[in-house]
Amino acid sequence: MRVLVLGGDGYLGWPTALHLSDKGHEVAVLDNFARRGHDAELGVESLVPIESLADRITAWKEVSGQTITSYEGDLLDAEFLYEAVRDFGPDAVVHYAEQRSAPYSMIDREHAVYTQHNNVVGTLNLLYAIAEIDPAIHLVKLGTMGEYGTPNIDIEEGWLQLEHNGRSDRVLFPKRPGSFYHLTKVHDSHNIEFTCRAWGLRATDLNQGVVYGQQTPQTALDPRLATRFDYDAVFGTVLNRFVIQAVLGQPLTVYGKGTQTRGLIDIRDTVECIRLAVEHPAEPGEFRVFNQMTESLPVAGIAELVADCFPGPVQIEHLENPRTEAPEHYYNVKHTGLVELGLRPHLLSDTLIESMFDIVGANKHRVNPEKLRPAVRWRGALKS
Repeated sequence: MRVLVLGGDGYLGWPTALHLSDKGHEVAVLDNFARRGHDAELGVESLVPIESLADRITAWKEVSGQTITSYEGDLLDAEFLYEAVRDFGPDAVVHYAEQRSAPYSMIDREHAVYTQHNNVVGTLNLLYAIAEIDPAIHLVKLGTMGEYGTPNIDIEEGWLQLEHNGRSDRVLFPKRPGSFYHLTKVHDSHNIEFTCRAWGLRATDLNQGVVYGQQTPQTALDPRLATRFDYDAVFGTVLNRFVIQAVLGQPLTVYGKGTQTRGLIDIRDTVECIRLAVEHPAEPGEFRVFNQMTESLPVAGIAELVADCFPGPVQIEHLENPRTEAPEHYYNVKHTGLVELGLRPHLLSDTLIESMFDIVGANKHRVNPEKLRPAVRWRGALKS
């Protein structure tokens, strides 16, 4: 199949492109390199050095013999996007091309507006491009488990069978997102579902948990193929951040009591979930939702796991939670759809965490310790 990966220079987009190429698909990547720009803005850099997209593509050609096509541009530029879709002619489009950080979206009004405009309008442009160029294209969209919030009922896979006053209907699962970033994902989901219903498009919405890890079998083939490893309090995910703090001898910073539960997924499972969704497309007119996670743990439990695995003393520090979220909540997520398609999950293990210690140890000189502490507060965006 021909697969266009939007956001193909990013943490997940790049290894996804390699995984699909390695499995025999013809792959193109599209990116505007905004994520690299966010690093410059925030004064941080990937823990693991990353090459330019052009050098990465060259390295993949040398290692695998496979060619990846690239397009440089922005989804907000509809003319560019239409041209890229027409030129490559994809069977499937994998959509990662959004500002992906909740803290970044909560810095202030400017960052909230940027996130909403970039994510929602970019996705709308994409939906129109698919509808007008080739409605048979299967859209695989990366959502987030954060769309759901923490309802006091089981979280189904996207849809809920509702009974009310003696009548029943199948409705989208109610959402209570926790940031302006998460709200964009909800808006995307509603826009995509509407276009499936109104225009007959086909789409798979993958509500993904917190991703951990940095290597896939493909990125490990050559240092030039490495994907980024974010550690800062704005873009770094919780397990990756805890591993770095342990290696640096810093306390693991748990927000609040740490009883908040997170859905988790290994980066190797992320790329495999994308392959499974691409190779088993939704039907025309179908808006299909999978909860893309493999297990769940409270944040304090993740910290304790890292501390237990680290071969040295580790302290755990509880900070005032900068986010607005329930400190204790019910959390039971249904996530069977991808397993039924063939996913064989990598569950969080001591071996995986220990391998991450080695990656961090080799690059710890690149860490700016000040960036590990939270500086963005959900209520701090309001100016008094």
